[in-house]
Amino acid sequence: MAQGRGSAGGQVTVVLWAAVLCLLLAQVAEAATYTVGDTRGWSFNMDSWPRGKRFRAGDVLVFKYNPLVHNVVAVNAAGYNGCSTPRGSRVLTSGKDRVTLARGRNYFICNSVGHCQSGMKMAIVAA
Repeated sequence: MAQGRGSAGGQVTVVLWAAVLCLLLAQVAEAATYTVGDTRGWSFNMDSWPRGKRFRAGDVLVFKYNPLVHNVVAVNAAGYNGCSTPRGSRVLTSGKDRVTLARGRNYFICNSVGHCQSGMKMAIVAA
């Protein structure tokens, strides 16, 4: 029997879409979730916590802390280095915040008075 035009092309299209879907699902499945500070949570002296970990864009950081005392602010390099909150910075206050890492450098501080200066800040590089 003769096949209609486009039958093979339709099968190729389905195979290509299936391959693309598999790649997307594989990337999502590869994302890791990290609890910042491990059992201690988001606290002072956080600069050493990222050491030895390999972060990737799409990984999720979970910040656990007392929201009556702390917060999490995603800042730029200047905000990190100067312990300041640049205009437009994302301030999180739930005590159980989830942040997805972007490729490159990601900076976080607590902007409660004196906390960043006392080491409640963290820089992470995600590949």
